[in-house]
Amino acid sequence: MKIRHAITADIPRIIKIIADAKVMLRSLNIDQWQNGYPNKTQIKNDIDNKESYVVLNDEYQIVATTMFSINGEPTYKVIEGNWLIDETEKYGVIHRLATAKEFRKHGIAAYVFNHFHDFLKQEKIQSLKIDTHQDNHGMQFLVKKFGYQYCGTIQTSYGDKRLAFEKIIE
Repeated sequence: MKIRHAITADIPRIIKIIADAKVMLRSLNIDQWQNGYPNKTQIKNDIDNKESYVVLNDEYQIVATTMFSINGEPTYKVIEGNWLIDETEKYGVIHRLATAKEFRKHGIAAYVFNHFHDFLKQEKIQSLKIDTHQDNHGMQFLVKKFGYQYCGTIQTSYGDKRLAFEKIIE
């Protein structure tokens, strides 16, 4: 597998992966990504900001997508709880992680987390933060499995509450 920056030509595949994830979330009665977000405009923005990534398998098929940034997350400035590393310190953040339905349960999310953990180590950045819907037990299980600690709740830019997690990168 390989991770690379997404390009504009990847948008249709990224949108397809996200659409499949929306269907899965809805089938699990999780009210996440059911209000038009994330959408093509958001993905294009991520690409323009060099924060959109795709995961390629050995056949160079796009099997997953995510947003990763070290430029901070405005909605993380206010938390009901406490971050492990102060919000003013540089940190990584992952958003919009989705795997194509035909490639789920193949360790791709683990690959993504490990890739960005390694990147942050190289950059000497000691924190990766992520948030998820309170009903998204699959993502909560995953982040806890990778040593993330629950820190509290944040509010998204569109007003929804999310559970916030952080991992100290050593």
